[in-house]
Amino acid sequence: MPRYRLTIEYHGGAFAGFQRQHGVETVQACLEAALAKLDGGPVTAVCAGRTDSGVHAVGQVVHVDLCHARPPWIVRNAVNHLVRPAPVSVLECAPARPAFDARRSAIGRAYRYRILNRRAPPALERGLVWHIAMPLNAEAMHEAAQRLVGHHDFTSFRASQCQARSPVKTLDRLDVSRHGEEIRIEAAARSFLHNQIRIFIGTLKLVGEGKWTPDDVTRALAARNREAAGPTAPPTGLCFLEVRYPPEALLAPEGAVDHEQTDGQQ
Repeated sequence: MPRYRLTIEYHGGAFAGFQRQHGVETVQACLEAALAKLDGGPVTAVCAGRTDSGVHAVGQVVHVDLCHARPPWIVRNAVNHLVRPAPVSVLECAPARPAFDARRSAIGRAYRYRILNRRAPPALERGLVWHIAMPLNAEAMHEAAQRLVGHHDFTSFRASQCQARSPVKTLDRLDVSRHGEEIRIEAAARSFLHNQIRIFIGTLKLVGEGKWTPDDVTRALAARNREAAGPTAPPTGLCFLEVRYPPEALLAPEGAVDHEQTDGQQ
């Protein structure tokens, strides 16, 4: 069975998360329904990182095994046609080796959280940002964020229902920057705990408001207790940016053709 690697984007507001769930619309179910129509039978879509309800993606990666080999561009175009009108789009499709696994082969994941920090609520960006009317100190938030970078026990920053075997993770980057009325928080790590980034954001908001100091964030981390950290930020501002893989994981199978041909092209 030929394996394909799909890079997709989606608007999380339309879904109850990525993972298939009974009785609700999810990204996985939407993709699998389209792929099943294309391939003539059940297809399982395996993603690099499961996102919660309301969380968006511009660089989610999925692998699928199809019964019938087709040029990647045909798979991409067909799926984009069959998922309509759901807000999901296959940006790229490439042939993948049998050993490639969208989740297990990944060596890094990156997310961005956007805060619209102004008095007026969003109109065009509604559902894509967290609107906070109170002025926030982005520089103080960035200083506090650096207290979280590194190898730590992040028990204070994971959801109570998190199923990870260990709360210990290495956070490679957590940067806060202001761009006019928008504050962006970018996080990168090999993997994240459930709700870890959103709890980071809820905690950093307290610093931005002046209610907490960077030292308070350090104490929350050391406490190893979920009640010691800030609240969980809403999902609307969170977007899955990209997945990193080692170069060898992205090698195409021998004989694979990964380009689109149109009339007149050789």
